[in-house]
Parts: sequence; structure tokens; C-alpha cells
Amino acid sequence: MACRIGEVVLGCRDPEVLARFWCEVLDFVVLGREEDGSIEIGSPEGFGGAQPTLFLSKRDEPEPGKSRLHIDVNPTDRDQAAELERLLALGARPAEIGQTGEEHWHVLADPEGNEFCLLRARIKQL
Repeated sequence: MACRIGEVVLGCRDPEVLARFWCEVLDFVVLGREEDGSIEIGSPEGFGGAQPTLFLSKRDEPEPGKSRLHIDVNPTDRDQAAELERLLALGARPAEIGQTGEEHWHVLADPEGNEFCLLRARIKQL
């Protein structure tokens, strides 16, 4: 028996803003809202489906220090350049973490500054 990732938790100041952003990026929907303002988003099939959900945990202040976890995303229905344009239009911004310029991925930040990477390889839509 093995484990499987069920959800990824991201602490944030404004779950509503990040829910809109990540729902557009990942083609997710809002699955639930907590009394404290936290929001869970995921594929329409919900928790336990083919993809983990993203739980946007309401925090008044960001966690101290640099996060050791980030999300990598792959385009599904367009090439990397077109997907980069789409993500930037949604509110992502380039993030500088010491890249050389030779990488095959783009480092970006979501509206609250959480880093994520846009990879080059396309993967099949679920």
C-alpha cells in the first residue's frame, strides 16, 4: 500500500484572489469554503479524484522564511510561450531566483508572490 497526494496546502492572505487565479491557471473549480475564509479548489470531480486539490489556507501573515515547496505546471492545450502569455495576463509575474537564462522553464509568482514554474513539456488534459 502507498500514499497519494490528496491536497496541497498554500497559506495566503487572500484566498479569494488566489482561488480565482489558480482556478483559471489549472481549470479548477471552488470545491468548498471554510468559516475562516480558507478555500479548497480542484477538478470538478473533487477531492480524491485524479488530481490533488489545492487548499488555500487563510493566514494573516505569510509564513516566515522562504517556502521549500512550489508548484510546477505544464501546458496542456498550447505551447509554453502561449501559456506563458496567458499566465502573465492572469496576474502571474516573472520571479528571479538566480536563473541563468538557459533553463527550459519559466519561474513565475502568483498574485501573492508564491513561486511556481511553467515547464516546457505539454501533458495530456484530464
